[in-house]
Amino acid sequence: MPQRTPGRVINAEPERQALLTSAHRGLREAALIFALAAGGWFLLALLSYAPADPGWSHGTGGEGVQNLAGATGAFAADALLSLFGWFAGLLPLSFLVLAVLQFRSRALIFAVERAVLGLRALGFFITLASGCLLGALSESVASPLPSGAGGILGRFLVLQSSQALGTPGLSLLGSALFLLGITLFTGLSWFTLLARTAALLSAAAMGLRAAIQKRLDNLRDRRAAQAQAAARRARIDQEVERRQKRRPVEIEAPKPKIEPSPRAEKEKQQKLFTLPVSGELPPLSLMDETDPKDHRALSEEALKRMADRLELKLREFGVEAAVVKVHPGPVITRFEIEPAAGVKVSRISGLAKDLARALAVISVRVVEVIPGKSTMGIEVPNEDRAVVRLREVLASSAYERAPSKLALCLGKDISGQPVVADLARMPHLLVAGTTGSGKSVGVNAMILSLLYKATPEEVRLILVDPKMLELSVYEGIPHLLTPVVTDMKDAAAALRWCVAEMERRYRLMASLG
Repeated sequence: MPQRTPGRVINAEPERQALLTSAHRGLREAALIFALAAGGWFLLALLSYAPADPGWSHGTGGEGVQNLAGATGAFAADALLSLFGWFAGLLPLSFLVLAVLQFRSRALIFAVERAVLGLRALGFFITLASGCLLGALSESVASPLPSGAGGILGRFLVLQSSQALGTPGLSLLGSALFLLGITLFTGLSWFTLLARTAALLSAAAMGLRAAIQKRLDNLRDRRAAQAQAAARRARIDQEVERRQKRRPVEIEAPKPKIEPSPRAEKEKQQKLFTLPVSGELPPLSLMDETDPKDHRALSEEALKRMADRLELKLREFGVEAAVVKVHPGPVITRFEIEPAAGVKVSRISGLAKDLARALAVISVRVVEVIPGKSTMGIEVPNEDRAVVRLREVLASSAYERAPSKLALCLGKDISGQPVVADLARMPHLLVAGTTGSGKSVGVNAMILSLLYKATPEEVRLILVDPKMLELSVYEGIPHLLTPVVTDMKDAAAALRWCVAEMERRYRLMASLG
């Protein structure tokens, strides 16, 4: 009943409930701590048991105690092991189980119904007694424990009941009681445990079966893919043979040898350094001759096989086209293809990367329009690149017949023909490239092209080399207007002279009309 005081009403019920809740929580925590401490202490005493320590079953004259729980722990461990044998470990285990139950419960485990508490206690003692009985029955050799594996309790039970039930019957009864005691003590259902164990084993078996089946399916798919690939290669080879018999492909024979000029024929038997250099053109014999190993041309059979494979790959991508001509070159080979009616050029151009992957090459270049022809070109890089030597281009008719004194040798085109350009038509020429791409080789080839085409009276050079490495080999040649310039100040002066000379010539040409 709430108490009445003058001026206000005091309700003591909430305060009482708070006090009860606090006290209840304190008792729960105290029970949890006690169960953990007791279980840990008994477990420490049993694990550190030493027969030499003073105990309940024997006396010793030793002064030191090896048990980690002290003299009390040594006495308790000896007493428990003497009475219950190996099953003395159930005592610390029971305390730990009580601690777990108390942690999971919101009420004191001692505040439950007495029937439930008594049933748990009965299950514990049945488990302990039956375990000691089974330990005493199974003991066949000397045990390190004071009273054997089953302890005094196990021996007593065996002596009292073995004559009436016999050893097999006693073993069967002890096993049944042990399982029953565990069920009463922990509430464990053995049927539920068996069902869950069976479910786990079934799931594991199904998982193992699925893994094995997946492995077998992968192996079967891999073998099927290999068989399909082998069949596809066989069909491709058969198609290649059939096409080779049915339709000949026009193959332009490679031309590794360039038509020599009259000057090259004249100097063919000339010995080295027999002609004077000053004021005359240098001999071609100063250059390295062409090595036959530099030109590794593919055979006609190999080129036809490549052409047929290209047609088949295009057909696999849904493009009908026929290879009508093959142009093998020093670096790449061009296949002229004639698409079927209705095939767009852009469709073939979009297959460049797919064709490169299918033909196992680095890249493929599609030439959409070939001047003067209705065909397209597909350029495939050669496996072995041919070496193009400067002497081949210098000895060619294209270079010899070039009317300009500023003719530059630039190498060979796709079909292996020499390429010669006129520097006079290039007022601004820039040679650029990454490191190791051949800039120095290209510049040296251009300078040598000028030296082999014009005499010092016809062409003069001003070479600027700030690195003092690239152009120092040309020091002393008669074509130099000045020594090789390595200082930037001298370079500025030389360039200013060039500008003044250019303006002087412009004025001269203007005065002459």
